[in-house]
Amino acid sequence: MPKIAEKGGEDRYPISVYIVAKNEADRIGRAVRSVVDWVDEVIVVDSGSEDATVLVASEAGARVVYHSWPGYGPQKRFGEDQCRNEWLLNLDADEEVSPDLAAEIQTHFQGSLPSCAAFQLRVTDTLPNEDRPKWYAYSYEIMRLYDRRQGRCSDHVYKDRVELSSGSVEELRGRIWHHSFRNWEATVTKLNFYTSQVAKDRVHRKMKLLRLRLFTEFPLQFLKCYVGRRFMFRGAMGLAMSLTVAYLNLLRLLKTDEAHKQRVTSASGDPPALKVRDVA
Repeated sequence: MPKIAEKGGEDRYPISVYIVAKNEADRIGRAVRSVVDWVDEVIVVDSGSEDATVLVASEAGARVVYHSWPGYGPQKRFGEDQCRNEWLLNLDADEEVSPDLAAEIQTHFQGSLPSCAAFQLRVTDTLPNEDRPKWYAYSYEIMRLYDRRQGRCSDHVYKDRVELSSGSVEELRGRIWHHSFRNWEATVTKLNFYTSQVAKDRVHRKMKLLRLRLFTEFPLQFLKCYVGRRFMFRGAMGLAMSLTVAYLNLLRLLKTDEAHKQRVTSASGDPPALKVRDVA
């Protein structure tokens, strides 16, 4: 049967939602509450939060499990393994399923399970002071709702996309609302962490093409966001976010180039630079 009877007589759909999180007390509750009333279970994989993430997620109705951080893909693989259903919905801690998308998903699980292997969902960013995205906000599509018998999340350290082995993919029109911006300090910390992960992974690649991109990456990425993603219609914050995305892409190239040079120097046997220590 496509529905599962739960305590209290409520009918829920045979979908497991998993969310990886760390220090997301201010956002995790919204993510859990957007699905907890109609899916079979919500699992939060916490990697050592120092705030109230575990408490907030538990009180919202999720089951919280701890797993030390191995990288984006491996952490989501671990989340998959905690689920008891074959159909999985992956959410990030700063996302929520919109009411329209929730209703649309439920329609596809009424009467029988979907015949496809996965669904593409639309993710739309909100900006500060927006509870939901503007109608003209840019959306991108990503595979987040899937049958794990036909696909699993990549185990790549920072690429966490679902990889299908068989089956077809359908598109849903409802949106996931992405509340990505918390404050500028958190944004810079996240950019620094992510770009360092990328640099470690790409250090073994040939650098000639990447170094050429150092001259074009920032202006092209800025135009892609400001014009292509319509951030030009979103005021000063739209300008700031376009600059931030451009900086993100430039920074990951700079860090990769730096890591590559350090690797070459180490391989050549040159002595490392002297470390200067403060003397009390």
